[in-house]
Amino acid sequence: MKDNLSKAEIRKDAVQDGVEAVTHAVGQGTQIVIGAVQDIAKTVGGLATDLFEIRDAAKKASDDSGTDETV
Repeated sequence: MKDNLSKAEIRKDAVQDGVEAVTHAVGQGTQIVIGAVQDIAKTVGGLATDLFEIRDAAKKASDDSGTDETV
């Protein structure tokens, strides 16, 4: 059996497929960006933690040595 589709229905199907492809691509791109932002936040947070620990260690070393220099 041969389907006879109108030109309007063929155009509708083509537009629908195009919209679905675009939304899929945008969704994937969004996931990539969100993942990158999460990774950056974790990295910056880890750096801040390291800097606090370094500061605290320097202060403790300064206190242990009896000097009044603070970091």
